[in-house]
Amino acid sequence: MIELTGTRLTLEQLRRIADGERVSIASSAMAKVRESRAVVERLIAEDRVVYGITTGFGHLCNTRISREDLGKLQTNLIRSHATGVGEPFGKEEVRAMIAIRINSLLHGVSGIRPEAVEALAALLNNDVTPWVPSQGSVGSSGDLAPLSHIMLVLMGEGFVMDADGKRVPTGPVLERAGLKAISLQAKEGLALINGTSVMTGVLGLAVQRGIDVARAADVIAALSLEVLKGSTSPYNPDFIALRPYEGLKQTAANVLACVADSEVRSSHVNCTKVQDAYSLRCVPQVHGATRETLNHLAAQVSIELNSVTDNPILLSADTVISGGHFHGQPMALAADFFGIAMAELANISERRIDRLVNPLVSGLPPFLAGDAGVNSGLMIVQYTAASIVSENKVLAHPASVDSIPTSAYQEDHVSMGTVAARKGARILSNTAQVLAIEWLCACQAYEFLKPLALGKGTAAAYEVLRAAVPPLKEDRFQAPDLEMARELLWKGDLVTHVAKRVQLV
Repeated sequence: MIELTGTRLTLEQLRRIADGERVSIASSAMAKVRESRAVVERLIAEDRVVYGITTGFGHLCNTRISREDLGKLQTNLIRSHATGVGEPFGKEEVRAMIAIRINSLLHGVSGIRPEAVEALAALLNNDVTPWVPSQGSVGSSGDLAPLSHIMLVLMGEGFVMDADGKRVPTGPVLERAGLKAISLQAKEGLALINGTSVMTGVLGLAVQRGIDVARAADVIAALSLEVLKGSTSPYNPDFIALRPYEGLKQTAANVLACVADSEVRSSHVNCTKVQDAYSLRCVPQVHGATRETLNHLAAQVSIELNSVTDNPILLSADTVISGGHFHGQPMALAADFFGIAMAELANISERRIDRLVNPLVSGLPPFLAGDAGVNSGLMIVQYTAASIVSENKVLAHPASVDSIPTSAYQEDHVSMGTVAARKGARILSNTAQVLAIEWLCACQAYEFLKPLALGKGTAAAYEVLRAAVPPLKEDRFQAPDLEMARELLWKGDLVTHVAKRVQLV
């Protein structure tokens, strides 16, 4: 069980919660929540005018709300803001969103009751996952629409996912789980939905997965370098140290570790080739730059995981600040950068795929086919990779540079951070497929180099694929092969198997 404190949630813990681990709430954090709630009660008792507590929202911020309607105001807020459309977020993403929202509330400046925080934790701990449409957030004032779909479930309304991922009404599911719907009170609706938890959840999971995919990309590039009989001189540690980026050093070290003891490599040590194409020679620079970016983004997201993104903020009864911590710009820029960094891994991978199947440069049979002509081999998988890479280029256009005013110009600059995060996650998925295609092609290329032995790590990479996908001896239906390779990469089987033979960083 992972304890949430408000300030110590990590990306690794977020992944575990997303995968189903239960949570608990630190007693010290809950004490701060109680103190903050007392501030709200005092403001109401003193009949103070405070945005979102005793007034309407957005353009209606100057509309005073009577005391007897304060609870209704919050309930209506959730209902009116649950306007999401499109395909739902995945279960893992929704669980991450809930954990991040809880963590933000535990700072004790949002004015919410402990009961509401506990109700959110109960959703995680009883495996009740709200159905959250993925479209509808402009990323400021927070992720209003998607978070409202989550909070409807606290009220016993809206929809949840069943065991098959289908949409079902909330009420019966809560009853079976032994959970009761709650009635929102003053400030609570606003505290529950005014924040960046959706974009941060999507991006946080994507960044952590992206780090794993980048490590797999190093292994796959090493295999391509090896079977294309490329030089390892550009990976020499003394040479690499002249441009001392940590990501660059990590990639170069991974490639050298993977090709260690390779008979394929030693078979062409004295060849006459002067230098390799950039897609082979510049792997440390390109992959390394993505690694640098991912490390930076992991730090950025880690800050956001442990931040307050509510509004207004109750520092004390005398210091209530209506500010802009709900604005998603920090995550919007990070998500756009993430998409660009992952797209570049796919770009250079597709160029290696072309070199593997292209008889003009590979020195291997055309399209890695036996009896080429009768068989087309892997000709069209390069088309598939090219199509995906082109799609990534469109998706990599930044969302964060766009803004559409909302709420009658009251909210006149928005971040589009959730759009950026969703795009980034899609680019990540696409990139994994392109890398899986390269892996498939590189393993097929090795069939023509046997019996020369592969390196320590690349041999392991070959083995894990061949355990699931046999060599291509003649043309067959290949879509299942591409899907299987991607699944093995996505689940981490590739890196896990290789890491048993060589040290990867």
